Amino acid sequence: MSNLLPLLISSAATRAALNADEATELAAAFKALGDPVRLRLLSLIAAHEGGEACVCDISGAFDLTGPTISHHLKVLRQAGLVTSERRATWVYYRVRPETVALLADVLVPGGTLPPSDCSSDESELPA
Repeated sequence: MSNLLPLLISSAATRAALNADEATELAAAFKALGDPVRLRLLSLIAAHEGGEACVCDISGAFDLTGPTISHHLKVLRQAGLVTSERRATWVYYRVRPETVALLADVLVPGGTLPPSDCSSDESELPA
């Protein structure tokens, strides 16, 4: 699998370069998404009806305990990727679209991917 991340980050940007605070905040978000469970949790929350979910809604998708899932959700919340709201005994989580949009803009400035061929390898990428 080719690694297009350097190409995407260095492609012509439509936004200014990140300042130190933005880079620190986004690094925490990317670090949080570096765990497959958290990446999947974010995806499940975003895809859930109404755009929000509680542990009771998504725990069946994992072979993990409720406290473990809650820990992963806490990491996502601390990284600014989700918000939470307590309703009675449940805490509901919602994806923060502004943070996800900023992550996407860092990876793909202007929101467009360069043309690619899935069969290409790194040796074919422009320098």
